Amino acid sequence: MILGQTTEMFGSDDQSWLGSAHGTDSTETISLDTSAFTKATHYPDGYFKSGIPLGEITATPGKYGPYDNAAVDGRATLVGFLYAAVKAPDVTTVDPSAAMLTHGKVRASRLPVAVDAAGKTDVAGTIRFV
Repeated sequence: MILGQTTEMFGSDDQSWLGSAHGTDSTETISLDTSAFTKATHYPDGYFKSGIPLGEITATPGKYGPYDNAAVDGRATLVGFLYAAVKAPDVTTVDPSAAMLTHGKVRASRLPVAVDAAGKTDVAGTIRFV
């Protein structure tokens, strides 16, 4: 271990929601808007769960929050899924970087948060639900 370096470990990442490896080699780098997430739902164990459906927040291009078909801030359009677990910051004013899957197969029954029919329509042609 290097002096001054710390290692943190958190629960294992459950990627069983991935339907195949297709698209996992071309994820997009994004920022998660921590303030848009609900701790009890999206990061109860201190990390954002892999497979969370995401929508882009229109007021802050490049920042993403949890998909919500009823949202009025841009998150009503599903654009992809959090590819891998990300440590949640201690404060909601810090926005961590993450990887987003925008193309591939998804096992809907294994997602940590369900996607409705409208969300599935949003990503038709890029995400195939199996």
